[in-house]
Amino acid sequence: MAGVDEAGRGPLAGPVVAAAVVLDPSRPIPGLADSKTLTARRREALAGQIRQNTWIGIGIAEPAEIDRLNILQATMTAMARAVSRLPRRPVHVLVDGNRVPEGLPCPAEALVRGDAREPAIAAASIIAKTLRDALMLEAARRWPGYGFDGHKGYPSAAHRKRLAELGPCPIHRLSYTPVRLAAESAQSTDAASCG
Repeated sequence: MAGVDEAGRGPLAGPVVAAAVVLDPSRPIPGLADSKTLTARRREALAGQIRQNTWIGIGIAEPAEIDRLNILQATMTAMARAVSRLPRRPVHVLVDGNRVPEGLPCPAEALVRGDAREPAIAAASIIAKTLRDALMLEAARRWPGYGFDGHKGYPSAAHRKRLAELGPCPIHRLSYTPVRLAAESAQSTDAASCG
């Protein structure tokens, strides 16, 4: 059985990352929990154990795909990709939330608050969150003015302030209202400066 979860539905920037994890019953991993309830240090430690002792599939939907599909459909796409990238086809999939992606290769069911109830989903939430955080740390190096290393793209006051000052960068989600408004403001400022 595979557990599936995602990270990054709410941010204004960066991808949505999904993970599918199949646990090995002979190698239990103590302390698995919803990634949001763990410290960053504990998540990283658990992620290392998960990577060594499980099968993992990763699916990513980039900002342009999120803008094109909408965040729900992009999330479902990333989840389906994660399941398809497992080393072996699972016999059953448990998905955190209230929806199941279409086109999975086996029976699946949604489990509300599954990341707190099902260890395989908790493991998937940890893998998705740590990978997305690592991608946003890389984004902070590429676009240092936005503070991605601190807020990871979420709509914090600091992020909104920098977005308003700098306009969007290539990993911002242009379909999200604060980003669209910042882009429109930057365009009107550019037009005004042209004369």
